Amino acid sequence: MRRHIRTLLGLPLTALVVALAPVPAAHGAGTANAFIGTWAAPPTAVPAADSTVFEEQTLRQRVHLSVAGTSVRVRFTNEFGTAPLVIGEAHVAHPAADGPATAIDAGTDRELRFDGGTSTTLAPGTQRWSDPVELPTTPGGDLVISLYLPHPTPADTTHASAYQSNFVADGDVTGKPDLTPTSTTTSWHFLSGVAVNSAEGTADSTLVTLGDSITDGEHTTVDTNQRWPDLLAERLREDQQLAPTGVVNAGIGGNRLLRDPNPVPGSPAESFAAYFGESGLKRFDRDVLGQPGARAVTVLLGVNDLGSPGLVAPASEEVTAPEIIEGYQKLIQRAHEHDLKILGATILPFEGDTLGYYTPQRESVRQNVNAWIRTSGAFDGVADLDAAVRDPDQPGRLLPAYNSGDGLHPNDAGMAAMARAFPLRLLR
Repeated sequence: MRRHIRTLLGLPLTALVVALAPVPAAHGAGTANAFIGTWAAPPTAVPAADSTVFEEQTLRQRVHLSVAGTSVRVRFTNEFGTAPLVIGEAHVAHPAADGPATAIDAGTDRELRFDGGTSTTLAPGTQRWSDPVELPTTPGGDLVISLYLPHPTPADTTHASAYQSNFVADGDVTGKPDLTPTSTTTSWHFLSGVAVNSAEGTADSTLVTLGDSITDGEHTTVDTNQRWPDLLAERLREDQQLAPTGVVNAGIGGNRLLRDPNPVPGSPAESFAAYFGESGLKRFDRDVLGQPGARAVTVLLGVNDLGSPGLVAPASEEVTAPEIIEGYQKLIQRAHEHDLKILGATILPFEGDTLGYYTPQRESVRQNVNAWIRTSGAFDGVADLDAAVRDPDQPGRLLPAYNSGDGLHPNDAGMAAMARAFPLRLLR
């Protein structure tokens, strides 16, 4: 679950603070033409080793939509920043149909506003939605979001593993049809959500996929949107009843259900563990309940609770099946308090992994946890993703055709198998 570190040298940030804008209707709004989530990326902090700083630069970042609308809002975030985040200008557009990946369709370019203004400042620890802007989108299409950072801005709120090429360019080129990048990154910075206006009568129609790197898309082909939630969204779009359902990805590489990152002092993990994000228990309200239109959530967490101790976390954090189950029960209770359907996904096999996660003891815990997911009835439904990707001859291992090479993460074909295995009846 290790993360690559990409840096740009720069200076500290100075800025002013303004209040937050209202957010789109979240779960429970129950009104037609409310906004629903169509894309998301949970933010994390960065380790001290990540010295990326932007100044007088434009970030042009591409996102893949699950469901369409005629109006768009974009959520920017400074949740892990230590200083105000100044956004000098921001635009949203469709990507160019032809030409370089840096280009947008100029006829679709729209300036984003914040309470009517063209710039905004986010205080540390806050997020903000843009005002709605009219821009028809396509189901399964992409949007390009460009934001200009006029002041020295440490990249201290990020989603490290986007599996999407994004670009940095000098100056304010937010509205330019094309730009000349000074660098390319496969992370998203200061960007955590896109919402579209829902179709008549389909408010509360977003599925949130809470997970770790397997949900985030680790080892999938960059720029092809082969994450299993993206492929599940394709299935939903082909179903007449479920087509209006947005799917937002709340996966974070290295994420644990029970604990925040806790690298052993002096270990190599100190240089990347912050990218693993706060525990699933801690971030559930922000990353699940905070999604516009959320009505259901899948939970695929636990493999890093099993595998991290002794590698990127203290050996004393070894977990038992009852501890993981108790964590699930807390999420179930929290979801039900908010009338949210919660679906459990079985933990995928990882025997023979190259990271050092597997031990016979951990396999026993995994089997016990999966048995509880399948048979307890505690979740509102079960997606048996373990059964979808395991080798029937060696059920503790991934099927070779689905193995990305590390024995832990499914490849593109494995992601497709997971998406096919999801029971759509659970969402009807």
